[in-house]
Amino acid sequence: MDSILLKEMVFYGYHGVLPEEKRLGQKFIVDVTLHMDLKAAGKSDNLEMTVSYHDVYIRVKDICENERFDLIEALAQRISDRIFNDFYKVEEVEVAIKKPQAPIEGIFDYMQVAIRRNRND
Repeated sequence: MDSILLKEMVFYGYHGVLPEEKRLGQKFIVDVTLHMDLKAAGKSDNLEMTVSYHDVYIRVKDICENERFDLIEALAQRISDRIFNDFYKVEEVEVAIKKPQAPIEGIFDYMQVAIRRNRND
């Protein structure tokens, strides 16, 4: 299956369980992979035959910056649900949320949740 990837999108949001996370917010890094058939778009060179990554970006940005979740698992699920709702051509979606400033003592690059959802599930 073909795919469109949106990698390392960075947003500032207020997701987390701790009161400080809800009040101060932090940076989140989001990857989205859309699985779909891109053959018609490739042959026709027509935007209507694919999904605009700009439109996907705007929706992911809106969710990350304007909605609030305790868990990044819930944030990832919300993004997946919105993509399926708004883009009927997408058959499967992968969403990864990286939390580089997770409130954990220790040295790490980030904590991450990754989900993979199929439209028919």
